[in-house]
Amino acid sequence: MALSSCAPRIPASHSLSTESSSLPNLLLHSRSPPLTFNSFPAKPYNNDSSWYNLNNLTSDSGLEKWRASVSFFPAIFNNKAKNAKILKEELLKAIDPLDRGAEATPEDQQNVDQIASKLEAVTPIKEPLKSDLLNGKWELIYTTSTSILQKERPKFLRSVANYQAINTDTLRAQNMESWPFFNQVTADLTPLNPRKVAVKFDFFKIGGLIPVKAPERAQGELEITYLDEELRISRGDKGNLFILKMVDPSYRVPAKKD
Repeated sequence: MALSSCAPRIPASHSLSTESSSLPNLLLHSRSPPLTFNSFPAKPYNNDSSWYNLNNLTSDSGLEKWRASVSFFPAIFNNKAKNAKILKEELLKAIDPLDRGAEATPEDQQNVDQIASKLEAVTPIKEPLKSDLLNGKWELIYTTSTSILQKERPKFLRSVANYQAINTDTLRAQNMESWPFFNQVTADLTPLNPRKVAVKFDFFKIGGLIPVKAPERAQGELEITYLDEELRISRGDKGNLFILKMVDPSYRVPAKKD
């Protein structure tokens, strides 16, 4: 749901920046016969796959090759986690001086986008809409959305902080502004695939108090491209980038009122 500004004015392109019932788990049932020693080939497939032949394990060289092949897989996962950690640190360092994107130059935006793309490539959660890590309250720490940044306003009239909450079990989302307006907006989420949702806003709250029904045009799409327990990256259907950090995993979006 492209994170959208909760300001009183309702832009036609209002889209949520993050994302009816939760998605079902997909269980794969194998009908293959049980694996036995006889299932292994009597001869190696090629000269480099001698570890398939159990007879080769009786030799020192065969045993060493088997050990090397087994230890290779943990190394892949460890390197991936290490790369993600380094990229996260690089990304946070790049956006730290940019005032959530309000002070970003085109060169800054390009740099942040390139780092974010590298991090998206190593996301540990491939199907974020099925993950509990998505639930809770997130703080927006960087965006390219001009409707959220509102750079045309004097700085004292811009929101100090923007938050977004998502609950995957109810497929509900909420955007919140802090001082000086405290505006809010809630939305229904409809999964389009395991990492992308359609967003339909239902109610705005002006000053956090006065409810206003959202117009039919207040909708959009959001793809969650990176997710872990601390950081989330999303991309909206208008091409905007949203980077958020988790602040309260226990937060619940208010139930929809008919």
